[in-house]
Amino acid sequence: YHTRGVTKAVVSTQSTGDLMDALRETLKNSLIVDGVTKGLRESVKKLDKREASLCVLAESTDEKNIVKLVEALCREHGINLIKIDDAKKLGEWVGLCKIDKEGNARKVVRCSCAVVSNFGRESIALEVINDHFKRSVAAE
Repeated sequence: YHTRGVTKAVVSTQSTGDLMDALRETLKNSLIVDGVTKGLRESVKKLDKREASLCVLAESTDEKNIVKLVEALCREHGINLIKIDDAKKLGEWVGLCKIDKEGNARKVVRCSCAVVSNFGRESIALEVINDHFKRSVAAE
């Protein structure tokens, strides 16, 4: 239990770059337990049914109405939303790519929206994300 206090102290000094690293790690853990829904149509279904714990939205989406729809659903149902800058990056993080021998992502498919319904195992990365939302709620 002592490590939990230390972890929280470390978490409070995290920056945006660390939040993105934590998000990537959390998405990877969620993929292992089949807890990630990929793509706009399926993600919107999960959001509407309130089966989502976290929503990740790519801001580089061409259609601005998609962004408005996802933001409204998250706000209405009280689901945490994280925006990232690049749809290709999100596609790579949720496994919509091939990995070559060197471990580099190839043939990455864009992903405008992904929803996490099961985080898998608890991790420091998940604590970083939860702490981010606690601080953003406290700031409001």
